[in-house]
Amino acid sequence: MLRLTWRFWWTALLMLTLFRLGLVAWQWPRIEAVDGLWPVLIGGLRIDLVMIGMMIALPAGVGPFFGHFAIAEKITAWWLRVCWLLLLLLELSTPQFIAEYDTRPNRLYFEYLGYPREVFSMLWEGYRLVLVAAIVCLGLGVWGAFKLFMSGKPDVAIRWWLRPVVSVVLVLFCVGSIRGTLQHRPINASSVAFGQDAMVNALPLNGLWSVMNAAYLMQNEKSSFDMYGKLPIEEINQIVRRAAGIPEPMLDAYLPTLHAQTATVRRDRPLNLVLILQESLGAQYSKKLGGQQDLTPELDRLADDGWWFERAYSTGTRSVRGLEAVSAGFLPTPAQAVLTLPRSQSGFFTIAALLGRQGYYSRFIYGGEGHFDNMRSFFLGNGFNEMLDLPKFLAPKFVGSWGASDEDMFTELDRVLRQDTGRPTLTMAFSVSNHSPWEYPKGRIEPIGESASVVNTVRYADWAIGDFFKKARQAPYWDNTIFVVVADHDARVSGGLVPVRHFHIPALIIGPGVSPKSDPQIMSQIDLLPTLLSLMGIDTVHPMLGRDLTRAPANRAMMQFGDHYGYLQERPEGEKLVVLEPGKPARTLQFEMPDRYTTLDSDDQLEREALAHALWPSWAYHEQRYALPPAKSVR
Repeated sequence: MLRLTWRFWWTALLMLTLFRLGLVAWQWPRIEAVDGLWPVLIGGLRIDLVMIGMMIALPAGVGPFFGHFAIAEKITAWWLRVCWLLLLLLELSTPQFIAEYDTRPNRLYFEYLGYPREVFSMLWEGYRLVLVAAIVCLGLGVWGAFKLFMSGKPDVAIRWWLRPVVSVVLVLFCVGSIRGTLQHRPINASSVAFGQDAMVNALPLNGLWSVMNAAYLMQNEKSSFDMYGKLPIEEINQIVRRAAGIPEPMLDAYLPTLHAQTATVRRDRPLNLVLILQESLGAQYSKKLGGQQDLTPELDRLADDGWWFERAYSTGTRSVRGLEAVSAGFLPTPAQAVLTLPRSQSGFFTIAALLGRQGYYSRFIYGGEGHFDNMRSFFLGNGFNEMLDLPKFLAPKFVGSWGASDEDMFTELDRVLRQDTGRPTLTMAFSVSNHSPWEYPKGRIEPIGESASVVNTVRYADWAIGDFFKKARQAPYWDNTIFVVVADHDARVSGGLVPVRHFHIPALIIGPGVSPKSDPQIMSQIDLLPTLLSLMGIDTVHPMLGRDLTRAPANRAMMQFGDHYGYLQERPEGEKLVVLEPGKPARTLQFEMPDRYTTLDSDDQLEREALAHALWPSWAYHEQRYALPPAKSVR
């Protein structure tokens, strides 16, 4: 029993170290840039000892008493095999996970396990060789685990009076390994983080520790107060109301951000609204937004005909976060987006719930399965009247791993808009093509290089946008509809503590009475809905904290990057970025486009404003304070 435990200790440590050295070699330019070799290796040794200590604590503690029994030897052998294979599985998963998400496996590992068909289809179509290689390596690992931890001759019995002494020593060793430090608080991810590159900070972790830590930290999704610090609720509401330009006095003490918004435009009749959310279409792909390649010529041309935002920023790095911002105007949190959380499945504010009180019929169009990211439950529970997902599409021309192609989604959008008569409509449409494994119909574009690549899916997605708007301009609904084209997030976001350039996205408003202009102000996805309500000529009462950009510029944006929160604000002295990290003081940085950061002295006022905006959505969600009042109270 103790013999197997000792063998597991050193072989597991060796395996994890070798995997980490492989990652270091792969990511050497980024590690060298932050002088991170020894911090990664030493921090990795500490974290590995934590993980291994947890695995061997029980057999090490009881081994002196039971190690000489054959049954104890067999049970220990099976336990250590399972632990070995878990360590190996997560290490084998790590390289591809880093390639996709620029970090070690984290809570996304759990989130995607809920969609095995889509994930396996993606892996098989886009990463077949990687998947086969991982399965082969895992098979060899199974063989190795049985060879290394083969139950055989039990331990030699230890003298009875030495057993408690040996047990205590081994338990103390394990406890020390698990705590990882002699300081007041035990080791955690922040203990081994050392630079501004979040991916490099993740390398000292091992895959299994990272996933288990993510599972443990999911309890913190109950409140971001536990991650960033605290402020009095009254002060939080005062700060966010003032930043949003909400006048005093407060309309509703229970819904403190509820306020009246008077439209700056008057319309003779209600306009339809179409919100087009483009998958992973970052600003890096648009020549008009500084991209190195001209991959979105259709969108860039379309920008000349509408209100084009040069400095629009997403609130997060996943589609579900973009859906949250564009459908509900809700601020980001370190928790999962509200689409997937239990307290927001009904009675939560959305633009559909608001426009429903104005007589609008609302629908959501998505080329994939509506259950993904809990979209169907959230949207239908919060004001949307209809969900048109893949099973409801009429004869789609191309269906890939994630669903029907963008042109099929636009075909459905055009079809339902042409059928609308009488009552005004809200339609939110979400594309899927620009996602690994980069699948799209043939014959639409001439591929550049490898056909299955992000470059070509971006070009296809842009082609589909252009094709739709050519049809829409000739359609009867064109003169009565305002369109928004906005990305949910950038692709493969990576970089420092909060890589601002990877939150930069295209955003365009086009429609009747919308004057063409290129707007240089900093703005967020959350500013779109209040601005649209004004352009549509609708006077409303709502709880959104976004700015009506027809009245005043936003000049700020908020970004959630994993557990890091960024608050970017334009000031007379330049652009400042406040970064909040779990358990650490706020940092204030000077930001210069496209990707330059300079550390500044602490700015207490701005840091409190950033903290208030990070805390408010967590409080509003848990206390259920982001909603519309009863209909009679709005009139």
